[in-house]
Order: sequence, then structure tokens, then C-alpha cells
Amino acid sequence: MSHPSVPRIGRAVAGLTALAACAAALLAATGPASAVPDPPRVPGPKRAGAHAAAYPNVAPTPPMGWNNWSYYLCEVNEKVVLDNARALVRTGLADKGYDTVTVDDCWMAKQRGPDGELVPDPEKFPHGMAYVGRQLHQMGLKFGIYEDVGTLTCGKYPGSFGHFPQDAAQFARWKVDYLKADGCNVPTAPGRTKEETYHDLYRQQSRALEDTGRDITFSVSAPAYFQYAGDKVWHKVIRWSSKLGNLWRGGRDIAMEQQSPATKWSSIAYNFRYNAGLAGLQRPGRWNDPDFLLAGDSGLTRHEIQSQMSLWAVMAAPLISSTDLGELSPAAREVLGNEQVIAVDQDPLGVQGKVVGQGDGFTVLSKPLANGERAVALFNSGDTPRTLSTTAEAAGLPGAGAYRMRDLVTGRTRSSGGAIVAENVPPHATVLYRVGTN
Repeated sequence: MSHPSVPRIGRAVAGLTALAACAAALLAATGPASAVPDPPRVPGPKRAGAHAAAYPNVAPTPPMGWNNWSYYLCEVNEKVVLDNARALVRTGLADKGYDTVTVDDCWMAKQRGPDGELVPDPEKFPHGMAYVGRQLHQMGLKFGIYEDVGTLTCGKYPGSFGHFPQDAAQFARWKVDYLKADGCNVPTAPGRTKEETYHDLYRQQSRALEDTGRDITFSVSAPAYFQYAGDKVWHKVIRWSSKLGNLWRGGRDIAMEQQSPATKWSSIAYNFRYNAGLAGLQRPGRWNDPDFLLAGDSGLTRHEIQSQMSLWAVMAAPLISSTDLGELSPAAREVLGNEQVIAVDQDPLGVQGKVVGQGDGFTVLSKPLANGERAVALFNSGDTPRTLSTTAEAAGLPGAGAYRMRDLVTGRTRSSGGAIVAENVPPHATVLYRVGTN
């Protein structure tokens, strides 16, 4: 995407150069859906027209899974989705928490059906989306899907504008468990600001999902369209997004598979920087989302993919892979499947780590954990090796005579009197410790 305030950066396939201008008036509020994997969960009661102050907390820990977009773009189809789902199971990643498979943009036909319903592209998804959902549920996985609150998706397929209750009900019938709602092609009515317009449309989508009585995790893309509107507006959008959904995209899309390794690394570092500054706006069960994990055959070094995984974990970010899982290298599989790092991300306390040290070419973050320990990440963003350090006190640990530090990548444990040091950290590498008192 070419417009800096739109999250679909690099959408070459879609060929977007700007948001489409529309002069439609905004709609009245609508009604949603909640999801039931197989076997079904017990849905919450449907409350005729009544809505809770906040969207149901159906994501108590950051979502994990796979999405096709960064790797496949619009070259998505039934085989791609189900092959990657089978790879999640076969590699053991599903058992480690990567349980939601999401079909991104370009899955549908260019026109709605005769009754206004969304129609899956018959060539890409010949058996339909309900079939895809059944196949995923039979594998023990959850089914995620993409739509847009505007008139068209970013790829110029039908958006949900004017169809929120209808589309939500359709997703519920398909047994969808996760909705990613983008914000391309949103018309602003006369007398309304852009922020008011987005708030109204995402509110309608949220209510539509809730009204279906199915537990559908709701991923909101609204903040990504306000990253350059100034922090006051951007943070306001994040605050209402946290009431309307379970997670939200904060800024730019992560780089695409076909882009250069240098571009991919720059993208990871950029998304880390903006997301690290949003820790005060996250709360347990409501997650800042800096976009996909690029671990895979993508030209990145082992240090770089490990850095992204470790930094996303200490930020309590969703862990959503976007690669060809069938061709996953042993190194990438090891990074994605590191149970100690995953445990930091999925820690039940649900707190995003905060920056406790920063300078030219390095950042140190500390994340409180449910058992009283801290996860401490020491990130060398520079181009030369360096020794990085902080202290137990700066990391927020209680005073003690000695501390136990476990490197969650190497598995080595050592004691410290209070200094938390990582020596000769390679360029673009991150050392992630779990630190507690002896």
C-alpha cells in the first residue's frame, strides 16, 4: 500500500494507491456472531439490542496461529490454507499454541450473491468456506477469516459496509472463530470526522459479532489508519478499539515475502519500535498487534528471526506466523516452537513488557510474569556486536542477595548478584532472560 497511514503496506497485488472516495451515509448499528470450534463451546446469551460495555474477552492470552497474507498475498486458495494447517499439526506447532488459521484478503468473489451474501471465489475455494472451517476444526484448529468495514476490502473485494449483521451471521454459520476486520475504502459522511466514522463502523462490526452469540475473536485494524494522525488521535483510537475488540493492528504491515531481507529486517525493527511505545495502552486480554512473524525461508538470519520472536513475546504480542509452513527450515521451526519463549508471551498475567533501558542501537525491556519473575530482553539493533546490561532493580525485581537468570534460547542458567548482562550480543540479536530470585 502506498499511503503511509494505511496498514496494507506493500500490497502490490492489490494495486492500491489511495483510499477510494465514497459519498455514502453511515448505517445504523448491527449485530454480530460468536464462534464454536468442534466440539462446540457453550455460547453466551444473545441480548436483544443490549451490549456490554466492552466486547467479550475471548482472547485471555495473545492469539497464536497462521495467516497467509505476508507470504502468499492474494495467491490464496483452499489447498494453500489446508496444507499450511496440516503443517501446523504435523510440525507440532499447533500443540504449542499456534491454533488459529486465518484466510486473509482476496478469498471472495468480486460481487455479492443474489441475497446480498458474501460468495467465496469458486476457483480458489471450490468447496466453500464452511468446508474450510470444518476441515480446520477436525484438525483441532480454529478458523479465522478477513473482511473490511469499508465499501471494499484493500484488494477491492466486497466490504461489510452496509452488511454488518448479514456478514456476521454468515460467518457464524460457517463456524468462524476469528475475524480480522481491515479499514480500507471507508467513506466519511459530511459532518463526520475520519475518527468518528471509523469508530462508528467498528462499533457496528463489534455489535454484529456479539449479537450472533458465537465467541469470535475480533481483530480491529482501525489504529493502523491513524498512526500518523498524531499520538493524541492515534491513542484515542487504540482506546476505543480495546473496547470493541480483542486485539488491534497499531501501524504498518510487516514486510512481504518477496521483499529483500534488508527491507524485512527494517520492517521488523520499525514495528517493534512503535509497538514498544504502546505498552501503557495494552491491558490483559486486550492486545497490541505489531503484525506477523516472519520466521521461515525469508532471507532473514537466525538472529533476526529469533529477535522478532523474543521481542514479540516480551511485548505480549499475538504470535501469528505468515510463511510456507510446509517448507519451514529446522531453524525457523525451532524458533517458532521454543516453549520457554512462548510461555513468556502467553504468561497469564498478560502484561506487555516495558522499555527500561534505551540508547543508540539497543533497547532493554522487562515484562512481569505471573510467578513473580521477570522476562528481560536485551536487543542489539545495531550492526556490530556489543555487550548489553541492566540491573535487577531497573528491571523491577525485588531486592535479593542473588538472582537466577535463564537464557530462554540457549537454556543456560547462571546466578547474578544483580547485574543482568549479555556479552557480545551479535548484530540484530536479542538475548531473552527469565530472571528470578534464588
